[in-house]
Amino acid sequence: MEALFASGKSFNAFPIKVFYTLNPIAQTSASENWVHAGVGVSSRNFKKAVDRNRVKRLLREVYRTQKQDLISTVTHQISELNVFFLYVGKELPEYTELKMSMEKTLEKLIARISETTKQ
Repeated sequence: MEALFASGKSFNAFPIKVFYTLNPIAQTSASENWVHAGVGVSSRNFKKAVDRNRVKRLLREVYRTQKQDLISTVTHQISELNVFFLYVGKELPEYTELKMSMEKTLEKLIARISETTKQ
């Protein structure tokens, strides 16, 4: 986890900040889970644990429903992706707003991953 924040890449897609590392793996690897994801919320913005947990639950759900394109991109490039989504907004999000934000965030992440492998 520390390596993800220390040496990984990051970008902002407000209200979500993304940290990620992309590592090529051997084709013979039997690992089927090539995308490892995590979510987090700052206690500075949300003092109550119940609010932080709600935001994390929403983040996990919108990621779960929209991760197919990301997984197919990473699998096609035979790479392992470690990604962490940090909610940096200051207000409790609505599900629909967070869903749209995650969609834009994942599109941006897929574009960056595709750009990295072309080089």
